[in-house]
Amino acid sequence: KRIYDFIVSFIALVCLLPVFLVVIIIMKIKEPKGSIFYKQARLGQNNKEFTIYKFRSMIEGAEKLTGPVLAGQDDPRITKFGHFIRKTRIDELPQFLNVLKGDMSIVGPRPEREFFIKQFEKEHSSYQYRSTVKPGITGYAQIMGKYTTSVEDKLRFDLFYIRNYSFVLDIIIQFRTVIVMLDKTKTE
Repeated sequence: KRIYDFIVSFIALVCLLPVFLVVIIIMKIKEPKGSIFYKQARLGQNNKEFTIYKFRSMIEGAEKLTGPVLAGQDDPRITKFGHFIRKTRIDELPQFLNVLKGDMSIVGPRPEREFFIKQFEKEHSSYQYRSTVKPGITGYAQIMGKYTTSVEDKLRFDLFYIRNYSFVLDIIIQFRTVIVMLDKTKTE
């Protein structure tokens, strides 16, 4: 799985370089002093902390006044361009760097912040099992649910993936991810 992840993430980064450049140019035109990338501490396999990379889709310092808050459907902190890159999932592309580094996999449960993991583990005792595998850019929960799918349902999907992992399942999830990206009902 690691060899596959390394090769695919390297090829993806090379192929997506023009997309990265266009996003960077647009972001700098819209907000010349704004940061391009959003970096945040997440917990990965065995609850090891790592820094996740995304294109910034929210206003600078979105959580300075509120502290950790999960993004909502009509979140006012998301910029106009941020709405576009979230809908098209372009904001997630820098995570191929995380895969290349070995912090993440192409497929696996989505990584979360420690603040929310502690909260979710209190509510769902089986939440801890998500950390037995590397987190992924995409996963079974992402192809079966939406942004608004409940934590409990996402957990069910993640646990199904962990119990039934296979290389074939990873390939199916990746193909289904492309379909989900093109299906506008999944982003609403």
